[in-house]
Amino acid sequence: MIESADVIVIGLGAAGAATAYRLARRGVRVIALDRHHPPHDKGSSHGGSRITRQAIGEGDDYTPLALRAHRLWREIEAETGESLMLTTGALVIGRPDQETVDNGKPGKPDFVRQTIAAARRFDIPHEVLGLDEAARRFPTFHPSGEETVYFEPGAGMLFPERCVAAQIELARRHGAVINTGETALEIFEEGEGVRVVTDAGAYVAGQVVVAAGAWAGGLLGGAHATRLVIYRQVMHWFEPVDPTPFSPGRFPVFIWMHGAVTEDWFYGFPLLPGETAVKIAEERFDEPLPGPEAQTQVVDVSEARSMWARHIPGRLSGVTDRRVRSVACLYTMAPSGRFLVGRDPARERVIVVSACSGHGFKHSVAIGDLVAELVVETAPPALLAPFALDRVAQ
Repeated sequence: MIESADVIVIGLGAAGAATAYRLARRGVRVIALDRHHPPHDKGSSHGGSRITRQAIGEGDDYTPLALRAHRLWREIEAETGESLMLTTGALVIGRPDQETVDNGKPGKPDFVRQTIAAARRFDIPHEVLGLDEAARRFPTFHPSGEETVYFEPGAGMLFPERCVAAQIELARRHGAVINTGETALEIFEEGEGVRVVTDAGAYVAGQVVVAAGAWAGGLLGGAHATRLVIYRQVMHWFEPVDPTPFSPGRFPVFIWMHGAVTEDWFYGFPLLPGETAVKIAEERFDEPLPGPEAQTQVVDVSEARSMWARHIPGRLSGVTDRRVRSVACLYTMAPSGRFLVGRDPARERVIVVSACSGHGFKHSVAIGDLVAELVVETAPPALLAPFALDRVAQ
């Protein structure tokens, strides 16, 4: 017997778990599938922490998503009793006049300037600090005289594994069927619905949401297979000289743009209770992967040493080059680093929620809520319009 539902959700990472939960909460009959057992370390939603901000420097279309997400994360915390988001404040440091990059790789053009503009436009509490004030309040950071220092007190960090697990559990509570360890193989539109064939059977539904991250291109096929590009990224944890200056309240999350090309930036997090190493990472777009299975999860110590040497000296004090551990994850990038969220132009009953292009976790709960609205109301919510598949460059 073939199981049926109103909607099938494929993928239970950040966006998929949020979508399954928000659909089930609306009373929609949901079957949700994942080839692994989330939360897991095979995709993009792991590593212990993700930065969340309210003023978004990647463009005007993202700040409304972030503001909605911050409200929804707190609602989920209240519903589950879980701690999902920690407010630490955030620093964004860089030279606004040096951040337009054109080296053929995804970048963050005018990031500091756009962050400040978004904060002003949406009345988000923030400060633009002078160097003396920045040095007094955040003595581990050493920006140059040519750099701007933006501080957002309401920003902080999310705990991705907890976020994913909490939303999967909420989806179950609201009646969703969650099948993990089951791989979706093919999607067919037939009659008035969609058939999804897996390695364990088949399902039919009125609509399907594909939130499969790095596996989305291969599952969707066609233009998606070449439009979605996968990159391996690495996060490192370094031993501090003294952990005290890196505690929350003294050391905020940060993003530091210090050069004119894509690779000239890095980001990091404060220490949490029980931690002994400072998490610092960068983004690299050297070679795309042919598929998610090609990811090398083993991280050689030379990768950490190279990252430390490129970014830390002269900028952060008290962080040694002694690596404690490193973790690899995947970015699935759409053209121009945009999100892709909306109905597949070739298949009206297929909704694509990928890619999040490396900056989607903080927005994911809002994306899931809006995708649920799209499924139920049919008409696309206005906040998703900028990410429609026929609007993002091919």
